[in-house]
Amino acid sequence: MTDLSPPPLAWLHGSDAPEKTSLNIGFMALSDCAPLVVAATQGFAQPHGLTLNLKRQSSWAGLRDGLLSGELDAAHCLYGLAYAVHLGIGVAATPMAVLMGLNHNGQAINLSPDLQALGVTNGEALQRHVHQSRTKLTFAQTFPTGTHAMWLYYWLASQGIHPLHDVNSVVVPPAQMLAHLRAGRIDGFCVGEPWSADAVNQGMGFTLATSQSIWPDHPEKVLASNSDFVQQCPNSARALVASVLAASRFIEASAENRRATAQLLSAANYLDAPLAAIEPRMLGDYEDGLGNRWHDPHGLSLFEDGKATVPYLSDGMWFMTQFRRWGLLREDPDYLAVARQVQQLGLYRDAATSLGIDCPLAAMRSSRLIDGTVWDGSDPRGYAHGFRLHALSDA
Repeated sequence: MTDLSPPPLAWLHGSDAPEKTSLNIGFMALSDCAPLVVAATQGFAQPHGLTLNLKRQSSWAGLRDGLLSGELDAAHCLYGLAYAVHLGIGVAATPMAVLMGLNHNGQAINLSPDLQALGVTNGEALQRHVHQSRTKLTFAQTFPTGTHAMWLYYWLASQGIHPLHDVNSVVVPPAQMLAHLRAGRIDGFCVGEPWSADAVNQGMGFTLATSQSIWPDHPEKVLASNSDFVQQCPNSARALVASVLAASRFIEASAENRRATAQLLSAANYLDAPLAAIEPRMLGDYEDGLGNRWHDPHGLSLFEDGKATVPYLSDGMWFMTQFRRWGLLREDPDYLAVARQVQQLGLYRDAATSLGIDCPLAAMRSSRLIDGTVWDGSDPRGYAHGFRLHALSDA
């Protein structure tokens, strides 16, 4: 892989030098960890005064605990995980920081071969099966407050299926999804790539829906830390963001760079997965296991001229609205105030500007989701309480 790392930047000298130069960075074996792997291994961190020590994690809970203990300085992180920790869902509340986005899109919902054999191959058929069968289906996601749980719940609800009443939901680490499906423990799952594509390639069911069909260009993984890291090492945090941004820009500079990145990720130290499961969907090329093939204009996006990396306030707020919708929060938080605490927009803009990357002036963005609702962050409480299917009373 060609090294296109930038020269050292002026603000890294003198008092702006990183307070901590060797950082432990956690990641999960998923395609969207790519910017961190490339930053750490292809020369993008050193010009910013850093050495990045990659630490692969076996579960999101373990990654969370590493961030809380300080064993990890920062990590490839589920958006919802960072907010759950900050709000004290499942653990003692600990201030968290979202330094930047790592990607948009690129996750998927798959169903089992048994359901495929029954002709349950679309939302309407699944809705009929769920409401007519005496046995509840079991779906897996990767973390109770994670993005995959939220995409699964949102998609099921958009099809008239209550995700907490009509089906069972269990937590399975990403790389173990296929084993659980093969063993018959689950009927479907929502996970990040390459594990959806790997299941299709192995003839273990099919991709029912992509996450970008739920919300085109949705927020997904982030680079996160606990807030102590940002407060105690602000220059290190800014240098880390600049390093990862430079790597993200490099990956998307050409199809050749994407392919080289896929090859790098396939190694045992990172995803330890077949290149055939990683590369096609990294390039936006999909095959669903039902005979359909297409190029997805909203496939995995790691940079997109900076659009995929901005930590918009509205992106963080959306996950809180879904926590409220599904009863994970008993009361409405001050959505905007919490997002301002967590999202490190100023730090991100400093790092992006230093690399010549344009930053939007707006802290919010507007999107239309699969059920026709528009999310723009303007009325988070009304949005959270406005869904036909919810679990607000359960709280």
